[in-house]
Amino acid sequence: MARELIDLLWRDHPDAPKARARGPRAKVTTMQAVEAAITLADTDGLDALTVRRLAADLGISGMALYTHVGSRDDLLVLMADSVRGGQERRPYDSEDWRMRVRQVAETDLTLYGAHAWLLDVTDQRTAMGPGTIAKYDHDLHAFDHTALTDVDRDAALTFVADFTRASAQARRPDPHAADMTEVWSAWQPRLAAYLGEDFPLAQRVGSAAGEAMNTSYSPEAAWEFGLARVLDALEALIEV
Repeated sequence: MARELIDLLWRDHPDAPKARARGPRAKVTTMQAVEAAITLADTDGLDALTVRRLAADLGISGMALYTHVGSRDDLLVLMADSVRGGQERRPYDSEDWRMRVRQVAETDLTLYGAHAWLLDVTDQRTAMGPGTIAKYDHDLHAFDHTALTDVDRDAALTFVADFTRASAQARRPDPHAADMTEVWSAWQPRLAAYLGEDFPLAQRVGSAAGEAMNTSYSPEAAWEFGLARVLDALEALIEV
């Protein structure tokens, strides 16, 4: 039987209870199981991550895997905490809080790009893990030397994190989607003919935006515009 999730999250802490030593020695460690699960999710997506598939990849039985993790939900929490704990935490070099917060957002966006399945892990128990707490502590320091209260600092970081998560979701590749740059180039003249003089505002704005981006939607442009607005909103709170 696996240890309780809180103990699995903190399994490397000297005060964490150790796994029972009865029976033959386990063929894999909990960390090896978590790393294999991350690799599988990165490669084939979260839907492919089943106990049976992971156990087969590890060369053990499903029952043996359950001695490391109590459930698939627990495994997802361990995976999320592991990738957050392994995330590079670069020192903040800028004295400008806007640049520090931008660094937090861009680092998170990169993490979602490397592990898209993180967007599907919404279990709040991840907040209890050492990797997630270490990341939280580092990100909070982006607001150092501002007059934010502790409560506002937490809320400001959540504001940035929520925007970044939404942007990462919008950027998430759709294997069935067409290349909209090619579609826009090919269809734009015919679309204009179909529309005629209807919806003049939509045509004018859409045409200007489409010409600027050479597509109907640019995640990069949306990111830059949105992040700038997030920083502007925080500035109203910070620089008072």
